[in-house]
Amino acid sequence: MHGYDVKIWKIQTRYKTNDKGQKVPARHIVRWSVDGERFEPSFRSFAQADSFRSELQTAARRGEQFNLETGLPISHAKKAHATPWYEFACSYADMKWDESSPKYRSGIADSLIAITLAMLKAGGDERPSTSVVSRALRRAFNKNLREQPMQDEQARALRWIARSTRDVEELAKLDVLRAVLAELDKKRNGERAARDTIRLRRIAFGNALDYAVEKELLDSNPMREIKTRKQKTTHRQVDRRSVVNPVQGRTLLLTVRETRPFLYAFFALLYYAGLRPEEAANIRKTNFSLPDEGWGEIHLEKASPEVGAAWTTNGERYEERELKHRAEDEGRTVPCSDELTAILHWHLEKFGTTRDGRLFWGERGGEQLGGTVYARAWRRTRKLTFTPEVVDSPLAKRPYDLRHAAVSTWLNATGDPVRVAEWAGHSVNVLLRDYAKCLDGEEQRARERLARRLKGR
Repeated sequence: MHGYDVKIWKIQTRYKTNDKGQKVPARHIVRWSVDGERFEPSFRSFAQADSFRSELQTAARRGEQFNLETGLPISHAKKAHATPWYEFACSYADMKWDESSPKYRSGIADSLIAITLAMLKAGGDERPSTSVVSRALRRAFNKNLREQPMQDEQARALRWIARSTRDVEELAKLDVLRAVLAELDKKRNGERAARDTIRLRRIAFGNALDYAVEKELLDSNPMREIKTRKQKTTHRQVDRRSVVNPVQGRTLLLTVRETRPFLYAFFALLYYAGLRPEEAANIRKTNFSLPDEGWGEIHLEKASPEVGAAWTTNGERYEERELKHRAEDEGRTVPCSDELTAILHWHLEKFGTTRDGRLFWGERGGEQLGGTVYARAWRRTRKLTFTPEVVDSPLAKRPYDLRHAAVSTWLNATGDPVRVAEWAGHSVNVLLRDYAKCLDGEEQRARERLARRLKGR
């Protein structure tokens, strides 16, 4: 039941006598009636009472309906059921948890931290440092860690966040939404964030708002109604300067064999078969179809990316997952060159495998080969192989650059992007966009051929 006949009186102040015998304000009462039914809630401070009375007057002037049971205008009732962003963000992170890989869970948390910082109200009580707030939020958006004991400063920060974020419903106001989007474009020091960071934050924000619509907190996703400055389309391309040619690639591998022979086959899998590090680290003897000599095949089934125990379902630093860009139980087959076949036979004869058939293991025995181990070995390899000038260049700066070299070599050698994309585990579009790079040294030869053609030779 609702009514329109609203009368609002002045604030009534009631007093009490303090220890000194002085009369001091005790309660401030806001009085109004709806269709003759009186309501008299009290407030500790006059400011609170005055603010509440102003809301009633504004609603009455707009001609809003007032609820006959509560005495409140409809707009106030909606506000009373509003959902703080922090509470909603935690529920969104939980909803995404089970369907997401550990790395994606961590990425969602990073984006939600930035969004939550942008959703903080202006002013309010004393704010904890941004670093403390960020660490606390990273725990809050982790389903495994949220309810576990935490440092007092982080617990206090989460309590402060819980009362300091805007309500989800406020994002229906385009000025609020624009302000949040503007903050997502910035780093913590106020400088503009990287394009890829902005893109990932906006994707996460848009997906969260879709979930808010699904939970009936918003009527529609406001990001579809707002016009923002269009971002220039850029693609993360492989730096041609990082791609080694065959002579450089083999020289690096020979250095590994001399200094860290256990990792010789690991880096060879990246260079000759274009495997990702998490695929090579998880490779098993059963993944190979190898003749005694000559070309064979590698049948990839799973990868085991290194993320951190806090983000995995099994509580380990690694969690075996389906291959990137592949559905569950969908593998891919990669050709194994005669050189790689010989290297793999050498490794199996010299080092064998773990009990579950893996070719590589960590420094503590049965655990998976860690990224810090092979990254450290690779830095040493480059210093031993290259001159100081080349060491300072991007050439083969990371182990992953060996994969770039493999895919570039395949593409240049075969001219068959469809087949190469299948071997690499990419779409043809991604291959041509990111990996179609010349090998180191090929640029000069291409220019020489062009010069001869222009001179009619």
